[in-house]
Amino acid sequence: MSSDHQTLALLLFSAFIAVTLAITTWVSRNRRGSAEEFYAGGRLFSPMENGFAIAGDYMSAASFLGISGLIALFGYDGLLYSVGFLVAWLVVLMLVAELVRNCGRFTLADVVAARMTERPVRIAAGTSSVTVSVLYLVAQMVGAGSLVALLLGGTGEAARTWTVIGVGALMVIYVSFGGMRATTWIQIVKAVLLMGGAIALTVLVLVRFHGDFNQLLNSAADRSGHGKDFLAPGLKYGGDWTARFDFVSLALALVLGTAGLPHILSRFYTVPTARAARRSVVWAIGLIGSFYLMTIVLGFGAAAVVGPDEVRASNAAGNTAVPLLALDLGGGAGSTGGTVLFAVVAAIAFATILAVVAGITLASSASVAHDLYASLRRRHARQYSEVTVARVAAVGVGAAAIGLGLLAQDLNVAFLVGLAFAVAASANLPVLLYSLFWRAFTTRGAVWSVYGGLAPAVLLVLFSPVVSGSADALFPGVDFHVFPLQNPGLVSIPLGFLAGWIGTVTSPEMPDRARHAETEVRSLTGAGAV
Repeated sequence: MSSDHQTLALLLFSAFIAVTLAITTWVSRNRRGSAEEFYAGGRLFSPMENGFAIAGDYMSAASFLGISGLIALFGYDGLLYSVGFLVAWLVVLMLVAELVRNCGRFTLADVVAARMTERPVRIAAGTSSVTVSVLYLVAQMVGAGSLVALLLGGTGEAARTWTVIGVGALMVIYVSFGGMRATTWIQIVKAVLLMGGAIALTVLVLVRFHGDFNQLLNSAADRSGHGKDFLAPGLKYGGDWTARFDFVSLALALVLGTAGLPHILSRFYTVPTARAARRSVVWAIGLIGSFYLMTIVLGFGAAAVVGPDEVRASNAAGNTAVPLLALDLGGGAGSTGGTVLFAVVAAIAFATILAVVAGITLASSASVAHDLYASLRRRHARQYSEVTVARVAAVGVGAAAIGLGLLAQDLNVAFLVGLAFAVAASANLPVLLYSLFWRAFTTRGAVWSVYGGLAPAVLLVLFSPVVSGSADALFPGVDFHVFPLQNPGLVSIPLGFLAGWIGTVTSPEMPDRARHAETEVRSLTGAGAV
């Protein structure tokens, strides 16, 4: 890219970073320092504000960069991500949002521990939440590396490395000093920017094809090299039965995983009531639904305007399709319009990454401090406050995400997020649904449910083509894969539910009917909710 692109985009990057750091500084001066303030922002946000923040938290680099790239490369099969990410919110709205707000305080473990023996349940749920969060963070780091490598005109390892380290450092600053309140406002600003950028690009694509969506699809199919097959199922997931099962596995993970994501669940605690939590989700669905409809136009627009070959040449996983589309729509390389539009889109994508990593880091540090530290600390040892531990945990989570992000920088970000969703659906969703709806559920069932979904999901990924045995694996030079599917959800999600059932029916512990009744009343009415 030209020096004009680099200069303007870097200026916009710097402006967004300056604004978000100013927000963090302002919030840190006005906070009370309590756990409720750090984890939940004092529960003072309105449904609209929280809805925008949820949308900002959810519409990640996987949405803006990864999904559009997959559609540009694989056509119809890339649509699965858009559909899955959106349909998942119906599960959240119907089954989770209001009940979780009534039953919990800060984390997923609060909901489960309400009627169980706290220590083993909190350790299990905290471990699972941190694992999911780190996987999700890796995807954002990969997106940041791809974006800045494109901006700087190459894919040099040094540029990617320093970008990933810089993003990690910023997210630690946001979380450590600003807590939930700063993170929420950063996400709101980012959601407005992202929606504005997506609307502008969608309009420009449709104007290019005179508002004829059919012409857009036909142009994309013609330029793809696959003809009409580009617009039909099977280009990525229809080659053989393994690919078809992978399709089903991914669909299950996307639809069920959202309800188990720690950083999404934690957002329900930032509003004062369960009704506000439900209304937040309605706002979020409207914003997220509109956005994912636009990613379809952007993905096929990138295929028609830029071409899959050029997208793949820039980034093999397709993560740079949208910035390249913006460059072309603005007038091409060297034009003022192309320079400005490319820089704006790159800055919005970078803002997207920073906001999402802040939310995920906050959720994972809350799990470490509120669940793991509170459960594992010794009674007579020196007691540090939860907020202090959470800030230290943010540094550790950031370091882990940086290391894994550097290792996985050639994988598609939407694909990486699919893995995080699979782990969330396997380990977190079964224990959450059992705790809310099964009267006979026990502590052993809760622990077995978490580990029975978490361990298979992680192990199956380690022994899948994602890690070894394929040209685009993490370790392409070795082959120790024994599990044929790239996404483990088809196997690990049922195992999570099965393990919870087996643990419960074999448990010597009698279920506490009184505590379940109390939890049920609280979840449905809000009586006694924090």
